[in-house]
Amino acid sequence: MLYAIISEDVSDSLEKRLSVRPAHIKRLQELQDLGRLVLAGPHPSIDSDNPGTAGFTGSLVVAEFDSLADATQWASVDPYNDAGVYAKVTVKPFKKVFPQ
Repeated sequence: MLYAIISEDVSDSLEKRLSVRPAHIKRLQELQDLGRLVLAGPHPSIDSDNPGTAGFTGSLVVAEFDSLADATQWASVDPYNDAGVYAKVTVKPFKKVFPQ
């Protein structure tokens, strides 16, 4: 089943994000290599693909896991959690309707 992992950043998270981004991206690449990643990316703080020093307010990952518990466990060990980037992480079942 698919799960949405919705993360909200702490204030001024950009420096923390940048410090562990390679490890965060590596985990996403592993999901993609397994054919389980639907999409992933950050929420820019401003209306721009490249927010520069304005940074980001959070992230969204939609991926396939065997259970809600597995998705929650995967999210809990994200390098952004360990680095204090995320203030809150919500994991929910997700039903993809479009595109078909």
